[in-house]
This record gives sequence, structure tokens and C-alpha cells, in this order.
Amino acid sequence: MSRANQPEGPQSQRPTAMDLNVGARIRERRVTMGLSQQQLATVIGVTYQQAHKYERGLNRISVGRLFAISQALNMKPEWFFESMSADGAGEEIPPRQRMHLELMRNFALIKCEKQQQAISNMARSMAGS
Repeated sequence: MSRANQPEGPQSQRPTAMDLNVGARIRERRVTMGLSQQQLATVIGVTYQQAHKYERGLNRISVGRLFAISQALNMKPEWFFESMSADGAGEEIPPRQRMHLELMRNFALIKCEKQQQAISNMARSMAGS
């Protein structure tokens, strides 16, 4: 039987909704913490490529590795599954939350602490008005 004709199931090579959801949650938390994929990979003891595949849902994550990821990201392992619905599908990230993630990612990329402080002060000022 060719790979293309393999049935869906535990041995399937295609990412499941759960694989995709867990990967998205890893990425969400990593970005929130201001970590690069390389930094996360180093902490959990895998290559950058492997961390990338985990986040894309292309490679399944063992229980032990998920535990290591949860420790590195300072989250309980069950957090990675909280957004799963009863049918196993992950919820789509709302546009506003996606914007927050992008803002956090870009803020973390700013190297100058004075610039970060200025942006923080501006946001605080705008929120108060």
C-alpha cells in the first residue's frame, strides 16, 4: 500500500487537528514569552528544525517531550489542549488575539530597552485616554 493510500488513523503521517492545535499553542506561548524557535529548541534539547515541525504540527510530540516543552514555557501540560473542542478540532485564533501575538513578537524583537520603554509608556498613555 502506498503512503498516499494509507488510511487515516494512529499510524497516519498527516497531522491531526490535535497535532496542529498543540503546535499552535506552543507557538502562541513561545511568542508571548519572547522566545525564538532556536531558543526553545535549545532549552528542550532538539534542533531548530524539530521545534519548527512541532509548531507546525508536522511531527507528533511524545509525552515526555510535551512535558519538557510545558516546563520550558512555564505552563501545565493540559494547557496545550484547553482550546480543543469535543470533536478534537482546535479553535481558530481570533483576529484580535492574533494582533496581540504579533505585537508581542515585534516588541520582543526590539533590542533597545529605551525604545521598549517608550513604546510601553505610549501604550499606557493611549490606554488611559
